[in-house]
Amino acid sequence: MKRAVLIAPLIVGLAACAPAGNDQGNGSKKEITFLTFETPNLTPQYWDAAIKRVTDRYPDIKVKKLVAPDAGSRDAYAKQLLASGQFPDVLQAVSPQGFAESGKLAPWTDSELKNYQFPHANPIKGKIYQLPYNTQPTPLVYYNKSLFKEAGITSPPQTYKELLGDAAELQAKGITPFTVGGGGKDTFAAAYLWIALVGTDVYPKQPDFLVRRRAGQVRFADPLFKEATGKFVDLVKKGYVDKSGLSRDYPSTEAAFLSGKGAMYPMGSWFAAAADSKAHKFDIGVFPFPTDDGKMIVPAYTGGGPIVNANSKHLAEAKKFALAFNQDAANNDALVKGDGAIITIKGYNPPKAGPVYQATLDVYNQAVRDKGVVNAFTVETGDDALLTGVPDQVFALAQDIIGGGKDAGAVTAELDKDWKKAGGK
Repeated sequence: MKRAVLIAPLIVGLAACAPAGNDQGNGSKKEITFLTFETPNLTPQYWDAAIKRVTDRYPDIKVKKLVAPDAGSRDAYAKQLLASGQFPDVLQAVSPQGFAESGKLAPWTDSELKNYQFPHANPIKGKIYQLPYNTQPTPLVYYNKSLFKEAGITSPPQTYKELLGDAAELQAKGITPFTVGGGGKDTFAAAYLWIALVGTDVYPKQPDFLVRRRAGQVRFADPLFKEATGKFVDLVKKGYVDKSGLSRDYPSTEAAFLSGKGAMYPMGSWFAAAADSKAHKFDIGVFPFPTDDGKMIVPAYTGGGPIVNANSKHLAEAKKFALAFNQDAANNDALVKGDGAIITIKGYNPPKAGPVYQATLDVYNQAVRDKGVVNAFTVETGDDALLTGVPDQVFALAQDIIGGGKDAGAVTAELDKDWKKAGGK
């Protein structure tokens, strides 16, 4: 879920949204509004069933479900609702960035966070505003074992040099090395190779790169970030990235990989759910995007839970609902099965899942043991997050790179300009 990032639109007009905490016609029940989003994995039926489990437990709470027009724009939609005076009581997987600093969100207390494995993930000025219930490696590389075998590749690459060699072997057999997307509103799907390279090449050396960027101490055009960007440009120039993917939305991109139209699919861990549940005629493996020296690095984000409107008419009920929704075992079981979630709540035991999910979990757990987990670029939501609006610029620039229009120097210089336009130093 990324913040990740799948799309199944359901338009909800602003005029149709009830004000936060509306109680009209509900007797003694306290009504709260809950902003959700829908994806091929997180269907309307998932949300309805999950909400009902909580309201059955707390019959004094009534929930009005709101749905973002598309999953990728849920942050922007939340801003629209705020501007129209209709900011929801509870918002799922919406970045707290901007809302928290302006006093619109209620912080979570240490007592409320006691059941979380990483209770202080993504702090904003020392406070936690989003429940840190789910870790998502973003991205890993899912691969078609049959196409690897066809190209004579017997195991996944361990180093970046080996990755380039494997890509060349695949290309020589007429096989597209990387399947990507980015069409329509799903521009984020173009950026995962870039996100991976920032994770492997920038964050191990400067884990606080974005904190420094906020302070004006580094720039995107500096050699460290520009060289990582240059690798992305190089992959495109070598013909290893399917440019036609820029016309595909997220579901079409997923379908393209599952139908065998590319050997490698850089994507977040939520793809494991689709890999284990949707039809395909080959085995799927997974590996971390390789580093130059072979050290395992996995970009990941921990967070994704609800945030709560500080000005909710029913703040206590909104918090009670958010915590119950977030910690309900059946809800989280459904997330594991339907969205490949790695739940970071103490004492939670995931249900038995499919082989791709288990392989994904194994990669992540090994990275934890090897101390190789770093932030996932564009996904951060704390003090080290990109400024508001900049992630969308990153996605647009990724499209430009895949389209062949810009080199690393031009892209990073433009990103620095976008940063300043967003109010940065």
